[in-house]
Amino acid sequence: MSAAELDLAAELLAGADALLVCAGAGMGVDSGLPDFRGDEGFWRAYPPYARLGLRFVELADPEHFAADPKLAWGFYGHRLALYRKTVPHKGFSLLLRWGTAKAGGVRVFTSNVDGQFQRAGFPAVAEAHGSIHHLQCVRPCRQRGANRPPLRRAGERNRFADPHQPAGTGRPRRARRLAPDERP
Repeated sequence: MSAAELDLAAELLAGADALLVCAGAGMGVDSGLPDFRGDEGFWRAYPPYARLGLRFVELADPEHFAADPKLAWGFYGHRLALYRKTVPHKGFSLLLRWGTAKAGGVRVFTSNVDGQFQRAGFPAVAEAHGSIHHLQCVRPCRQRGANRPPLRRAGERNRFADPHQPAGTGRPRRARRLAPDERP
């Protein structure tokens, strides 16, 4: 970016009534998270999957919870632990400070599922791909025991607290199985 482009960006930010942050994997990478879009970053984070020849988009498919639960829970559990221990870098707090100084505040639209914006304190985050911090059943969930009502169906409001999001504000993404022509 040239100095003139940076000056223009600063001028536009200064004159804005509100700030909308649109972000993807680059924000997490700067906090130390692996880039899962390319197989190289994924395989560096998960060498055993490289040896198996599995790609991130293959492992991230919810059908593995039915087909191979140990594989799915191991993969998601490790990612969840990684995301929960990662501290958002200083760029998050800078954007939050700029946005909260605006009369209209700050909002986030992200393709990330890691919860870093919530952890950094952003009040309003829309997650295009949902959040790894919200569990949902792939078929109707039931509590243990006979004749108990379902805990929650896919698409219903999440009743379980997300440690990075104020209670009652999260809505999980509706899970669906991809048709063969939709798969990568």
